[in-house]
Amino acid sequence: MDDSDDGEGEADGLRKIIHVDMDAFFASVEQRDNPELRGKPVAVGGSSGRGVVAAASYEARKFGVRSAMPSVTAKRKCPDLIFCKSRFDVYREVSQQIRAIFRHHTDLVEPLSLDEAYLDVTEDKLGIGSATRIAELIRQEIKAKTKLTASAGVSYNKFLAKLASDQNKPDGLCVIRPGQGAEFVQSLPVRRFHGVGPKGAEKMAKLGIETGADLAAKDIEWLRAHFGSFADYLYRAARGIDLRPVRSSRIRKSVGGERTFSRDLSSGSELRETLEDIIDIVWGYIERAEAKGRTVTLKMKYTDFQIFSRAKTVERAIEDKDEFAQLSRALLEEVLPLPMPIRLMGLTLSKLERDGEEEPKRPDAQLSLL
Repeated sequence: MDDSDDGEGEADGLRKIIHVDMDAFFASVEQRDNPELRGKPVAVGGSSGRGVVAAASYEARKFGVRSAMPSVTAKRKCPDLIFCKSRFDVYREVSQQIRAIFRHHTDLVEPLSLDEAYLDVTEDKLGIGSATRIAELIRQEIKAKTKLTASAGVSYNKFLAKLASDQNKPDGLCVIRPGQGAEFVQSLPVRRFHGVGPKGAEKMAKLGIETGADLAAKDIEWLRAHFGSFADYLYRAARGIDLRPVRSSRIRKSVGGERTFSRDLSSGSELRETLEDIIDIVWGYIERAEAKGRTVTLKMKYTDFQIFSRAKTVERAIEDKDEFAQLSRALLEEVLPLPMPIRLMGLTLSKLERDGEEEPKRPDAQLSLL
């Protein structure tokens, strides 16, 4: 959006939205602070047998290393992978520097996690007027003050801005101007849509839906018949429509994740080991979201698809991963032995005290661990 395009958007009542996403944030901080790591494949997280990758550098991603991947798998894909322990105090400090840069331009900042946020710059503080120019300045300021790179997407709604920020990563900028949203979205594979995970994409492929254009060709009744409550989101997304405002103080109800197994599990030892993996991954999500909560919920889905859950609420916010893990383990022990094998297990932290809004991942706002 240059100045003229921004003006057109404002005249049509459209917002000017920027989505800023730091590039491989945790791993990039480690490479910045330790010159010996620069240019090498780096993973942040535990390297033990049950460790999980919290973040991976772009050098590691070339080998297929991804966040939420078991460390043993990551090491197998990239034998030269270097593991660094998480330093969330440092990541939070850098995140605060970045948010100060955002608020220099607008008070309408909606953090999604430590490393990404939406900004509404329809009326920016400095009177610059061009969302594209503001995004460029923010990226320059972040690099000057933190020595880290950020990618940004600029558009007239949140959905498009977030898609755009991922388009030219790393250290990139993408602009989707008014009138271009539907065409841009319909050129993408549906897997790029936020909320469409591997299982969702597989289901769509079986229904003949591979791209946004394929999705846009389906009417709302057909989508509701196949996707239930998720249909309305898909219908709007396929047309580049998103009416959600940027909210500087939105409270999320929960943070969690679940894992569907390749085979049903029933033995206590397997279930305990699987729970440890889920604890590692979900606590990473909690740290990223800076969430503080009092209720831990264990969810399981039996082979007959019945869902069963147990929850424990404590009087004060859970302080650290050890306490979260102890509560999670206690919940599992309460229900062992199980009456039948399970196909899914998940953990959720709720009764949150402070947080940012979560981008929709699934209809239940849970993150898949697949």
